[in-house]
Parts: sequence; C-alpha cells; structure tokens
Amino acid sequence: MSEWRAERNRQALARLTGALPPIFPAPVLIHALQRAFTPPLPRLAIDSYWRAHPLRADRLARALAAKTGGPPGWRWQLAEPQRARKRGRHRSDELDWLAASFRVPPAPYRERRHARGPGFCCVCGQPVYRFGWHHDLWDRGPNMNAVWHAACVIAWDLWRSPSDHVRLLKRLQRRRCAATGARLWRTAEVDHRVPLFEVWREHRDTPWPTLLGFWGAPNLQVINRDVHAQKCAGEARMRRSRNASAPIG
Repeated sequence: MSEWRAERNRQALARLTGALPPIFPAPVLIHALQRAFTPPLPRLAIDSYWRAHPLRADRLARALAAKTGGPPGWRWQLAEPQRARKRGRHRSDELDWLAASFRVPPAPYRERRHARGPGFCCVCGQPVYRFGWHHDLWDRGPNMNAVWHAACVIAWDLWRSPSDHVRLLKRLQRRRCAATGARLWRTAEVDHRVPLFEVWREHRDTPWPTLLGFWGAPNLQVINRDVHAQKCAGEARMRRSRNASAPIG
C-alpha cells in the first residue's frame, strides 16, 4: 500500500469512526474496512456494500415488494408515446411516472396516484430508514428526506442494465453457457430466459411483486453471443408470426 493511500484511509477511517452511530450493520462495516479505499461516511459505506452485492440487493428489493404488495386496482400499463416524450424533458425521478417500454420493470409506487410519499421507497413501497437502510435499527422512524432504499437503488440498476453485471453472472454460472453448457467466451451476453416482450404479452396480469422476478436474477442468464443471436432470431420469428395471425380491427 502506498503512503498516500495509507494516509487517505487513515483519515477516512477516523472520519467514519466519528460518524458511526452506536448501532450499525456489522456486515457493512466489515466490508468497508476491507475495501482498498475506506469510505469516509456511513451512508457511503452502505452504498458500497450494496454495490458489491447486487444479487443480494435484488433479492431484498423483491422481498420488500412482496411484503408491500401491489396497490389496490393497479395494473401494469405503459405510457403513451406522446406522454413519454413529454416526461423525458423532466427529471427522471419525478413521481408522475409511467414507463414507455415493457423493458423497464413496473414500479407502481413511482406513479403519482400510488406514491406513498417521503419516507417510503418508490420501488418497493416499504419505509426508508436512516442511511437508506430497510430496518429501523435506530428507533428513529422513517427518513422523511428519502424515497429510495440503498438496496433498491442497486436492484433497479441491475433490472435496467443487467449487462453491467455480466462478470458477476458469469462467475455465478461457473463460466458455463446457460443454454449449451459450453465454456463462456469473452463475448458472452446477458439474456432474459423469458423474453420481456413475452412477459408483457402473457404475464401482464401477474401480481406485481411476482412480475419483478422477470427482471431479477431468476430470469437472467449468460449465454454465448452466437447462441444469443439464434435465440433472438427465433423470438423475432415468433413475434412476426403472432402479429401476422392477429385479427385485424
């Protein structure tokens, strides 16, 4: 370790120690102390922990969503193209939210009519506590300045951009193609076992917490690029045949 990094970590550790509350999640602290660069604040330590464990964040986010359940009368819908373009000119975290594509996971608590307000996560609907944690370890009640769990932020990133986690998913599959069992090559790609267009077509009325599994780890696989190309071609033929056989009017 260089002298510069050692000094930086010494200062960060002193700042972190001074800011730590009497109660703090032990796994988060252990992870923070094992990093090459020690995070200087408890909130940064928690963020670093979940970034290092995206699959754990995915499981937690879906479990919290199952605990909340979907809002009464909610149904998965997409924004009209004109409305989606208008929304694109505003902040992406605005709570008047409908996705423009079925590739975006449904999030009823990001919609204005179902939003639970400050102190509740806009992804899973559960209360958000100090440092973005999902349990009230400090008996202080919900954090009224937060609308995301730290874990749900990372889970949302995984659902939206699973290819960013291809190295982790490769390791989970022991570097074997999920479709053929052959060795995964460097060009291997992340794929959804059940295509998202099929989720929109066939599973639209599935209860919302269960729907999230189609974006999470249970529906993700890594396959070699040539296998992925063949799979996509077969799915495209299936979509064309369905559209051709659909009744007109």
